[in-house]
Amino acid sequence: MEASDDAADEAAAVVQLTYRPLPADTLVGLRVRERVKRTGLVLRCVFLVLWVGQWTFSVGSGTVDVVSTALFLFVLLMVWVYPRIQAAHVERIVGWQGEYRVTVSTAGITCRSDHSTLDQRWSVFRGYRETADHFVLLSRDPNIMCLDILPKRGVLGAEGVDRLRGMLDQHTPRV
Repeated sequence: MEASDDAADEAAAVVQLTYRPLPADTLVGLRVRERVKRTGLVLRCVFLVLWVGQWTFSVGSGTVDVVSTALFLFVLLMVWVYPRIQAAHVERIVGWQGEYRVTVSTAGITCRSDHSTLDQRWSVFRGYRETADHFVLLSRDPNIMCLDILPKRGVLGAEGVDRLRGMLDQHTPRV
């Protein structure tokens, strides 16, 4: 009787996800990483200071420098578009692998596709952040180079999202 109870407990402690990665998933992960690292805040402050300096210099000289204004707007556009370019690039890397089947258990996270299998223990992650449609797990390295993005749309079962949230809370902190 105990063996069947243990097997039932183990099955309850596993959450399955099946999904196809989308560029929007990666973009959410990149935005979460930016917020955790605070790079977006630093970039906004630097651009504000540069813009005020450029504007002050232009007003002081009595003319508007078209080249510096155009360069400033170009850099601003690149800062906005760069995460989208990264997301599209990641999609080209992982998109051809097709459907992902992810198992989240007490041992860690296992991600399988038709072409690869990746096993990660909980010690790999510094924590996770929940968004409206995703769970984003952040790697422990200082630059947060690795992200695991678990879209809620991929969770199997009605109560799966709550079980996944509980499992993440149990094994890694929210950041």
